[in-house]
Amino acid sequence: MKYPKAAEAFDRLLVIMDDLREKCPWDKKQTLESLRHLTIEETYELSDAILENDLPEIRKELGDIFLHLVFYSKIGSEKGAFDVSDVLHGVCEKLISRHPHIYGDVVAETEEQVKQNWEALKLKEGNKSVLGGVPGSLPALVKAMRIQEKARGAGFDWEEKEQVWEKVEEELGEFKETFVGKELDEAGKAEAEGELGDLIFSLVNFARFIDINPETAVERTNKKFIKRFQHLEKRAAENGKALSEMTLAEMDVYWNEAKTL
Repeated sequence: MKYPKAAEAFDRLLVIMDDLREKCPWDKKQTLESLRHLTIEETYELSDAILENDLPEIRKELGDIFLHLVFYSKIGSEKGAFDVSDVLHGVCEKLISRHPHIYGDVVAETEEQVKQNWEALKLKEGNKSVLGGVPGSLPALVKAMRIQEKARGAGFDWEEKEQVWEKVEEELGEFKETFVGKELDEAGKAEAEGELGDLIFSLVNFARFIDINPETAVERTNKKFIKRFQHLEKRAAENGKALSEMTLAEMDVYWNEAKTL
């Protein structure tokens, strides 16, 4: 056995899962549906740990996700639908079939060729569209990135980043036209919303072209804003002031202070 320690640890988790499912009142009640929102939460916690580059926390969150995957597999086995072996063998077979340049005679020397082969194989397996594998419930920014990546894998993409930036400027101009010098009624807001969506989509496209993940970029900005705003709150409290009672100029002093930390 190539990975005896890993096999031992995985077997231990399976045994514990069996015990919990049989003996714990909470675990006995869980269903595929009840676990869903918890799994989403655990995934976001892992994402936070990755953004913070907190390796001990990443290890912990990976354990939580492993538990959820084993839990789903346990419920699947109780339904007679699948067990953990089926799940693992299934993904192994998919990886082998999707990597013919490793396990077959197909040549793929670049990352782009690998992606194109992957999408072509998915179509052969029955997918009606290269975009069919993009989950409908993905957050919009992540979904935009995945849609564009999959379209690129099918050969539908810009050739140069300068072309993409021109599209950004075009969409910015169209968005600006929807509100400059206009009163936005409901129809106007709907038009502006559509143009804003086009602008954001084009910015995601440009970010992808220069190899920046827009979801990560926005989340880092969120965290930066939170850190600075909380410093602002702390400094205001230290001086016995409420933010609602302060002027923007007064708040700017603490905000600029936070930027130096």
